[in-house]
Amino acid sequence: MNRRYFILGLLGFTALVSIRKVGAMGLFDQKKSSKEFAFMLNDAEWKEKLEPEAYHVMREAGTERSGTSPLNNEKRKGVFHCKGCDWELFSSEHKFDSGTGWPSYWQPISDKAIGISVDRKLIYARTEEHCANCGSHLGHIFDDGPKPTGKRHCINGIAMVFKPAEA
Repeated sequence: MNRRYFILGLLGFTALVSIRKVGAMGLFDQKKSSKEFAFMLNDAEWKEKLEPEAYHVMREAGTERSGTSPLNNEKRKGVFHCKGCDWELFSSEHKFDSGTGWPSYWQPISDKAIGISVDRKLIYARTEEHCANCGSHLGHIFDDGPKPTGKRHCINGIAMVFKPAEA
């Protein structure tokens, strides 16, 4: 009986590792690249427009290291725009300190600012957030944010540019 549980456990572990590897290759992901966006560039143009780390985050759905974005500490009034296409994404009025090391917001600037898809790169599904205008990966949405929405839009700062409000 113990051998049976051991074999079942080993098979389950192997299946989880395989699923994670397949997910990391992007086979389970919705392909945003096949969708038409208002602002579109080909891969060579994106590589020319963005520095390598921004390209990795925005076009390959990577993640910047926690605590590395200067936008995490941005406290001025203004608007956070997509670095890829200059689309307005988040207002400073909706920004809060989540303690995660990434800029966090409890809502986007408008309902048309972002798009969402399912991210299955990890064993569990997450809600991925991308720019509604160009499809660039921004981060993920979690259900542990402040009121009134209870949402935490956890965004890679390298995917955005901050534009301060005019005095």
